[in-house]
Amino acid sequence: MDCVFCRMLAGAAPASFVHRDEHVAAFVDLRQAVDGHVLIVPNRHVETLYELDEDTAGRLMALAVRVARALAADGAPPGLNLWQSNGHAGGQEVPHVHLHVQPRRIGDGLMRVYPNGVPAPTPRETLDALAARIAACL
Repeated sequence: MDCVFCRMLAGAAPASFVHRDEHVAAFVDLRQAVDGHVLIVPNRHVETLYELDEDTAGRLMALAVRVARALAADGAPPGLNLWQSNGHAGGQEVPHVHLHVQPRRIGDGLMRVYPNGVPAPTPRETLDALAARIAACL
């Protein structure tokens, strides 16, 4: 088993679980840049979002919402991020699909979405063409 998340799910590597059921699990991230960072994973190995079936995707999101509410009840952070990364260019570090649920606080220094400032709006014609290309692939 090369996948650290699969080893954790099998009990072969340590994990601090928040939730486990027959389909999905949630555990506290090893690297707590901000207190309360939790990962949500499918129990079966799926490398990226592209291979994930819709039922499992729905279960992941439902658990992410439950964890977010638990984090709000525990410490009422003023914000929260939910993110998922795919591939090296997307910042994926573990090849097992996972959602990050991370409480956010003003000035915590994490994740600047626009490092060069908020971009100017894209022309509507460009947005419409992009929407059409994506819709055609659905």
